[in-house]
Amino acid sequence: MASTLRRRIIGNETPSEAITENETPSEAPSEAPSETPTPPNEKPETRGDSVKIVHHKTKTRKRKTTAIFLLGSLFGIIAAGFFAKTNDLIDFPEFGDLSMDSLFDVLPAGLIKDMRELVNGERDFLESYDAFSVGLKVRSEGLSADHPMVMIPGVISTGLESWGTSNSSRQYFRKRLWGSWTMMRALVLDKEAWKRHIMLDKATGLDPPGVKLRAAQGFDATDFFITGYWIWNKILENLASLGYDSTNSYTAAYDWRLSYPNLEVRDQYFTRLKFHIEMAVHVQKKKVVLTSHSMGGQVVFYFFHWVASELGGKGGDDWVEKHIDGWINVSGCMLGAVKDVTAVLSGEMRDTAQLNAFAVYGLEKFLSKEERAEIFRAMPGISSMLPMGGNAIWGDLDSAPDDVPGQKYSYGSLLNFRSSQNWTVPSKNYTVEEAMEYLFNTTEDWYTDQVRGSYSQGVAHTTAEVEANEKDPRKWINPLESRLPLAPSLKIYCFYGVGKPTERAYFYRPPEPGIVTHLNMTIDTGFTEGHVDHGVILGEGDGTVNLMSTGYMCNWGWKMKRYNPAGVKVTVVEMPHEPERFNPRGGPNTADHVDILGRQNLNEYILRVAAGQGHTIQDNVVSNILEYAQKAKIYEEK
Repeated sequence: MASTLRRRIIGNETPSEAITENETPSEAPSEAPSETPTPPNEKPETRGDSVKIVHHKTKTRKRKTTAIFLLGSLFGIIAAGFFAKTNDLIDFPEFGDLSMDSLFDVLPAGLIKDMRELVNGERDFLESYDAFSVGLKVRSEGLSADHPMVMIPGVISTGLESWGTSNSSRQYFRKRLWGSWTMMRALVLDKEAWKRHIMLDKATGLDPPGVKLRAAQGFDATDFFITGYWIWNKILENLASLGYDSTNSYTAAYDWRLSYPNLEVRDQYFTRLKFHIEMAVHVQKKKVVLTSHSMGGQVVFYFFHWVASELGGKGGDDWVEKHIDGWINVSGCMLGAVKDVTAVLSGEMRDTAQLNAFAVYGLEKFLSKEERAEIFRAMPGISSMLPMGGNAIWGDLDSAPDDVPGQKYSYGSLLNFRSSQNWTVPSKNYTVEEAMEYLFNTTEDWYTDQVRGSYSQGVAHTTAEVEANEKDPRKWINPLESRLPLAPSLKIYCFYGVGKPTERAYFYRPPEPGIVTHLNMTIDTGFTEGHVDHGVILGEGDGTVNLMSTGYMCNWGWKMKRYNPAGVKVTVVEMPHEPERFNPRGGPNTADHVDILGRQNLNEYILRVAAGQGHTIQDNVVSNILEYAQKAKIYEEK
């Protein structure tokens, strides 16, 4: 049977064409309109201004990517069964006497192909592609390592390993219970123990009794999620080509489950980060460049406030000016993501809503919506990405800044309900603000206390409010309630993807009759109409984070005096999503939220900033973000 598995999963047969969703040619970025809204306090662009154009390749059809970061039970079952000492599937009463052979026989060919691509799909690509080519190209131009580099990863990309010595933890000592095949096996073989380890204490938001999980450290913490699935590895390869190693670069890995205040309480994360940066500046006589991805952008923004504040690092308002040369903000979810609402509300998102019936059955039997919601809530760090800015950014029931002409349902209506069906639903749809209030009113007190005690999602409309918020740590993650550091020589580079459909709103319904659950509602996966796909309304973004989150502050918000009083220069490069059709990770021109870390021109920009040549990078905005930003109900103070 083992040989059969090898033939089915990692065989050398020619891959069949991938199943894609919405297989239509990728649209080229629309040409800039003749009159583009100009951010406040910024001169209109003139004909003589230079703009660096992203290199485009032939357009390809959109591909379906594997949702590796979900707690996908089918994938866990298959993977754990494949790597188990015996090759028989773990005995689950719901499945009866089912072997791995029979499971692969009944699974769709497309799912088998996705498994094969995930495990070994990049082997041929890696063998044919010079992984160090970007770094070698930049080095050939005479550039070399200049600034010390500190990398701050995003949510769930840092491995978590067990240091507990209790009876239930000893078998996992120094093994990763997040970000390894050990996680997959534990999830299948000992699910309840895995949940006890991965979930934080609901009362304290810290370690549960007898459990001790800590973020893995070093470059190994974030280079790969599991074997073969790279995250930061390509950036590390190219930095090494430029002359970087462990003496002048550092990965500031952290336990992304913790709320930001508890990162300092339990792990002294921000203190350690401060001391490491100070040491790098002292030893190398150069200011540091920070590179963050996704949630890491919020961590950096919070750190800027913490390090200067008397309530935190006590470094003073000039600490950032003295120690930080630049901040590379890759795919930063600066205003959160709407999918975070559904993850903690009902344990769902687009990836689960669009599963086929067989996969839904397996997922629900193994790890139900209610269990997934409980897990997400017991990780307060994830809730730092709840949408910020309220209706001013995300819209009301009538319209949203990023609505497009002709669409039937406004994005401003975040949670929608079909009243024509034979079930009881709320009397009205919910905006972001109303959805957040509903979330807090219907979830447990411990969750509400953790989130409201750690974060804030509002808007400060005056300079006085912004300055007052410097003394309120809850506001430090929100760039609409707090300001950039007083560091006039700091440079910020916003690099993010555009052009990949991203969940923006949802249709909800009561749970199916007869299902025992504490959830009040679930995504209406049976509703597909127009741009509503299985209850999910798609908008603009990078496939994970909405364009209003990645782009608003970089293009508009930080042009307002109250949010950027020192006049920090912000450079924006949008990267269109142009994946290679047969590459499982999209290839050198992908702009997917995670896969963008392997994009060639992103790697080149990072190296140029590291080499002290960031000033050569020009703005390149190809989306309609300036038009959307102008419609947001946040204005320059008069």
